[in-house]
Order: sequence, then C-alpha cells, then structure tokens
Amino acid sequence: MTRRLALVGLGPGDPELVTAQAARVLNEVDYFLVADKTEQHPGTADLIAMREAICARHVRKKRRLVSVPDPERDRTDPPDYEGAVRTWHEARAVRWEQTLLDHPGDAAILVWGDPTLYDSAIRLAHRIVERGVVDVEVEVVPGLSSVQLLAARHGLVLNTIGGSITITTGRRLLEDAAAGGDNLLVMLDGTLTCRRLPDPAGWRIWWGANLGSAHEQLVGGDLDHVADEIWARRAIARQACGWVMDTYLLRRGGVSKPADPG
Repeated sequence: MTRRLALVGLGPGDPELVTAQAARVLNEVDYFLVADKTEQHPGTADLIAMREAICARHVRKKRRLVSVPDPERDRTDPPDYEGAVRTWHEARAVRWEQTLLDHPGDAAILVWGDPTLYDSAIRLAHRIVERGVVDVEVEVVPGLSSVQLLAARHGLVLNTIGGSITITTGRRLLEDAAAGGDNLLVMLDGTLTCRRLPDPAGWRIWWGANLGSAHEQLVGGDLDHVADEIWARRAIARQACGWVMDTYLLRRGGVSKPADPG
C-alpha cells in the first residue's frame, strides 16, 4: 500500500509564518519526522523544540514526533566535496527509510524554511523512492524561506530594476563576485566570507540571523563599516540559541534605499 510522505516547509521558525496549506497537511498525516543533529551539535536541541511548538500551535490532535539521528558528515572540506555530500545524503536516506519502515502510516518530514531552497529533503525522498524498499508517494509543501523574511525585515526588493539575483553559498561567493556578480544572496556561510572580498568598500550588505526566532539579529549598511558588527551579532545569536542560521544580500555599488537600522 502506498503511503504519503509530505515534505512540509515550516518557515523560518515563527509559528505565525506557517502557511494554511502546511497546517492542513500536518493535520492529515499520522506522525512527523525531524532530523536530530544533537549528537554532533548539542545546541540544536532547541530546533526540535521549536518544531514541537509549531506543531502544537497548528495541529488539532496530538501526533508523534519521531526524531531521526543524523549521520556524521565530513566537514573537513574534502577535495571531492560533492562526493562527500552524496555519501552523507545516502546515509541519511537509509535512516529515513528505516524510520518509515518502523512507523507505519502517512508521515510528514518537518523542513525549516522551504524544501526547495538549500535543503536536502527532496533529494532524500527521491532516493527513498528509487531504492524501492518502502512504497511512498512524495508531496512537497512549500514554506516561507529565510530569504523572503530577510528581504521583508530590511524592506528590500531582492532583484534590482531590470536586473537579476544570484543565490549562492559562502563556498562560492568569492568566485561569483570575481565573475561579475553584483547582486548576490548568500546562504550557508559559517565564516562570513564577504569579509574576504577584495573591495569591501564597494558593497552594501543586508544580513539576518535566526530569522523568525526570539533571538533574531539584523544588520544593514556598507560592508566595510558593518562587517565587524555582523560577526559580533552572529556570536550573540549563537550564544543565545546554541545555533546560528544566517543569510545575507550583497549588492555592489549604489543602492536605491538608505542604510537599514540594525
């Protein structure tokens, strides 16, 4: 019998940012699955608690929340980065698959932000289908992303008039900037790579950390003036929560709005 596997975007963490569609699906499935990274990162226990709070707010009848221990990932910057990520994804898919076998019924995987933007849930679900061990039909429920919340908090339009935007990572930022990218949305940057740009005075930045949480941090301004403040605010966010998730928009040259308040 085919079972339902819904990948539900919960938004950045604020229960008020969960869509009506996501709330409906959460009320239709039998239980919820959540990645548990506390073994490697003890501070992330709060992320599970936030998911529980979201479900308590939107789900009428109590349902099981099943934690799936996340396998160790090679974070030593291996030469074959993509291969290392694929190995990690395969190990995750096997664990999610076994959890589905151990728990009958329809399930929802609780995904931060939106499942389609820098999240592996869709790839893992497709791999589970490919393996054919458990018969599931995958459904993707979009959610508000941290990118959208960042723009809203700073009162920004992400694209320039008649221009484009490049969504990239800290790992590729310097390369994308050197190639001429002048409107860059940066994710997954644990070292704030923008501090290493050769011409920081030529950039503006709008940054946000732990968006949608009680410990949200925001900074905007000329990169060369606010980079140190951003690094300090990032440390404050981590100390407050035990974890930090941040993203930022970089724009080269002039901008069409004044400096944003921190």
